[in-house]
Amino acid sequence: MGYVSARGGLDAIRAAEKLVRTKRLVSDSNWLEEEQILDKLRLLVDRVMGEAGLWEPQLASKAIRQSEGDATEAVHLLRAYRSTLPRLTYSEATDVDDAQVMRRIVPAFQRVPGNQLLGRSVDYTARFLERTADADAREEAEKLRGAERGIVEEKSPPAEEISPRRLIDLLRDMDMLIDRRRTDDPEPFDITRTPARPPAPRSALLSSMSRADTGALVNQWYRNILGPDGYLHEVTLGEVRHATLPLNVRHPVSGDVVTVSHIRVSEVEAIEDLEGIDEDRTRFDVGYGLCFGHNERKAIAMANLDIACHRDAGKTQLEQSLLLTTDALDSAGFLEHLKLPHYVTFRSMIERKLAVRKMRSNEASAHDGA
Repeated sequence: MGYVSARGGLDAIRAAEKLVRTKRLVSDSNWLEEEQILDKLRLLVDRVMGEAGLWEPQLASKAIRQSEGDATEAVHLLRAYRSTLPRLTYSEATDVDDAQVMRRIVPAFQRVPGNQLLGRSVDYTARFLERTADADAREEAEKLRGAERGIVEEKSPPAEEISPRRLIDLLRDMDMLIDRRRTDDPEPFDITRTPARPPAPRSALLSSMSRADTGALVNQWYRNILGPDGYLHEVTLGEVRHATLPLNVRHPVSGDVVTVSHIRVSEVEAIEDLEGIDEDRTRFDVGYGLCFGHNERKAIAMANLDIACHRDAGKTQLEQSLLLTTDALDSAGFLEHLKLPHYVTFRSMIERKLAVRKMRSNEASAHDGA
């Protein structure tokens, strides 16, 4: 493709960027503070961090503010910034059973080991637009602030409530699961250094989905479960969790494993009913999804697509589609580039069509003369 500079050159480009900055700073009183974005737009912050592959809430809020709420642009800003950072070390593998659970629901079983914890969710209420402030909510918020200041004494929950036993452990005890756990410990695929291309290991597929655009991933999931007859295939979620995980690294001097931070994740285990001719119909299979922040929508899609790719085994283009078309920057970048000047490209297209038209005209004239 042929590109040329925008008409007006560098001065026009600088003026366009200056207009963006001027418009958003026209009134300082209306300019959102980063702390406001962190507190009030928490799900957007989590989504941007997940799709950028960088856990840093402050930088994510700064990117959202700079991009004026454009999530894809904020992801672009974060990834560009991350590319400038040195890689100091690698984190140690973390056992997700060490997570401190803030939300845990088990749709598949009524009574499971450990308690169900609804946590912060509107899944069970009607969607009504709130026109006035909720007095009860304000009262509860004041109590919560008091608790955070130490006015209200909190009791530490027992260990089994912080990280309750998983449903799949119960199913394993019942010998109801296909065991796809590996005895070896392969090095995970690093998608930040090497593009993942099919056929790819499971770690590459899961990493790519965890960084994929949420909407694109949900679309792929929906297309996968929607049969050609228009009916949805049966989908069962074993467990949905929102939890805090420790981030551990090895100390460069002492060599000890130390916790340097904590990150929040959404984790999902999806159950698939095996009914294929060559499958063990007495058991279930389990898919797994985990992503940054509170983004259950993405984690659910991940877990179901994890199973789908395993069962598909390369027979269709599902894996290729997940690896090559769900990244927000790849797809949006190609779309955005269409706005760049394509004068040379389009002029050559016009010239080709004029040449074809002239050739046909000459052929018609020659035929008439004959």
